[in-house]
Amino acid sequence: MIYIGIDVAKDKHDCFIVNSDGEVIKDVFTIKNNIKGFKTLLNAIPISSKEDIKIGLEATGHYSINLIRFLSDNQLPLIIFNPLQTNLFRKAHTLRKTKTDKTDAKLIALMLSSSDLKPHLNISYHLNELKSLTRHRSRIKEQSSKLKISLSRIIDIMFPELPSVVYSINQKSTYALLKKFTSTDAIANAHLTKLTTVLRNSSKGKYGKEKATEIRDAARNSIGTNSPALSFELSQTLRLITLLASEIKTIEDEIKALMNKIQSPILSVPGISHTLGSIIIAEIGDINRFDTPSQLLAYAGLDPSTYESGKFKATNTRMVKRGSPYLRWALLEAARLISMRDKTFKDYYHKKKSEGKHYFVARSHVAKKLVRVLFHLLTNNKEFVAQS
Repeated sequence: MIYIGIDVAKDKHDCFIVNSDGEVIKDVFTIKNNIKGFKTLLNAIPISSKEDIKIGLEATGHYSINLIRFLSDNQLPLIIFNPLQTNLFRKAHTLRKTKTDKTDAKLIALMLSSSDLKPHLNISYHLNELKSLTRHRSRIKEQSSKLKISLSRIIDIMFPELPSVVYSINQKSTYALLKKFTSTDAIANAHLTKLTTVLRNSSKGKYGKEKATEIRDAARNSIGTNSPALSFELSQTLRLITLLASEIKTIEDEIKALMNKIQSPILSVPGISHTLGSIIIAEIGDINRFDTPSQLLAYAGLDPSTYESGKFKATNTRMVKRGSPYLRWALLEAARLISMRDKTFKDYYHKKKSEGKHYFVARSHVAKKLVRVLFHLLTNNKEFVAQS
């Protein structure tokens, strides 16, 4: 068996090739992160049978994506290690506090020879695309959330009474009002008919003259500060929030189109939408990488930590919270939704609550139960069937 350890970096990768007898085939060498470097690595691999080769590297965010795709395209067996695994392995095999790219390449090769992990299978094009889209959506949503916090700050200074006279400052009618009238004075001096028209058109008739009068009266008695700079910031913030909302909608349309092509059974689970389902299957990737639901739980960081010493065994331990934070969030959110829509999960949630579990702890128990169900559905490509 040939073992190839690769330490991935931004501009270059260090590689080490050794066989199962411990004979060094090629000592640590460096390749550039380009096609020429990739081909140099390929030419250095003594390929007799690809079944006799194991290539390993550490998960390093986006730096490894192109190399992984190149190796997968060449049908080379690849194992991806969690950085936590390599760190623990390093501590177990050396007392010296040394960490260099060259020693890491050798360490990964050693890990390959002592592990029975499954090779990383070439994840389908659709799942790769889905992961890019869902993470991009997450970043845009985060930007939007920050802008909404800024909007709240501006309103607290400019028109602090507004939140008490509208359902939400983050609704279409409030945005329309603040786009048209960018200061408290502008609202206070607005013609009632014009104010009513803006509110009625933006709320689909929900708000009319009565609400317009209430808002104008609040503006006339406001303690808020009128400032041209604040009005300018308000206009800019609203424009950016609207722009990002449009971008999010476009991304979600792309996600939905991909999900329709994939036809995943995850959409049959109550409460799991195209968006939520896409995050879960994109972060899981190839379900065949996992032999058991427990492995999937660990990957999501939902497994409990354990502590034993002598005869003592801790029973109330915290969630590990390692693994993909995107997947963990999506599973916990899916757990919340399914416990509202499916009787079996609802009963299970209330059972945990009746045992004295905190809301978040009870929800994490539902998430673990859901993971076991999802593992079965995705592994067998079967749709969810509610238990009677």
